[in-house]
Amino acid sequence: MNENKDKKYDLAERTAKFGEEIVRFAKRIKTDNITVTIIRQLVAAGTSVGANYCEADDAESKKDFKHKIGICKKEARETKYWLRIVLVTSPELEKEAKILSNEARELNLIFNAIVNKLK
Repeated sequence: MNENKDKKYDLAERTAKFGEEIVRFAKRIKTDNITVTIIRQLVAAGTSVGANYCEADDAESKKDFKHKIGICKKEARETKYWLRIVLVTSPELEKEAKILSNEARELNLIFNAIVNKLK
């Protein structure tokens, strides 16, 4: 039983750290008329993963939990999309973007597995 609680905490911590890294990364993107929208979208999606996981962890029902985890899954995938778009405007950030994109992919897979287990 304790092991499951630790795993939940690890995922909460992992998603929080992911959001923090997205914010740090976004600060490195040169701001102009085009990138301001991309940055806003990237930060919104990337930080939403952890926020929605926190909400899922406190869900009022199984249906609510599944819905919030589904949002986590979608936001992780959307973050990966925005990281790809960032590379068009800031190719010098490719190495960092790939690391974050890989984490977004892994989080998406984790949340997808959770959703599939709930079916």
